[in-house]
Amino acid sequence: MLVIFNHGKESGPWGSKIKVLAKTSEAMGFSVTSVDYQGIDDPDQRVEKLTTYIEALTENFLLVGSSMGGYVATVAAAKTKTKSRGLFLMAPAFYLGGQANFDELTPACETQIIHGWNDDIVPVENSWRYAERTRAELHMVNDDHRLIDSLPQTNALFKRFLETLLKG
Repeated sequence: MLVIFNHGKESGPWGSKIKVLAKTSEAMGFSVTSVDYQGIDDPDQRVEKLTTYIEALTENFLLVGSSMGGYVATVAAAKTKTKSRGLFLMAPAFYLGGQANFDELTPACETQIIHGWNDDIVPVENSWRYAERTRAELHMVNDDHRLIDSLPQTNALFKRFLETLLKG
């Protein structure tokens, strides 16, 4: 199975979180890739890039997204014919612009969200709102938007998420 990482607006395809989670993925036998969205500021243009990539895949995949990458991964998972096996989202930029209506968007896959209590970029209420409606698993951590201080905890949750997908 392929793990597809989607970075946030201000980061790159192999930022700190992605490197750690990619190492965990590879150690568990997953292949990994990270889509490069640098220079594309519009979240919906990023969605188009990801959906084009996904539609060409012949293998099972799951999507991981951080901040705007969470927006992109969620929208792509909901609109592509090839369904993601799962969504792992970190401080997803829900309800902050773009064309997606997160009050109606519900991808047909297991979804887990990690969000920092001290996030000053994406309000925690946005993740609560989405998780409550979709019944996504939500984990609140004592961290800010970047989730660097809680990276060991996030990585442990990610590993558990991958193990669950492998069993199912």
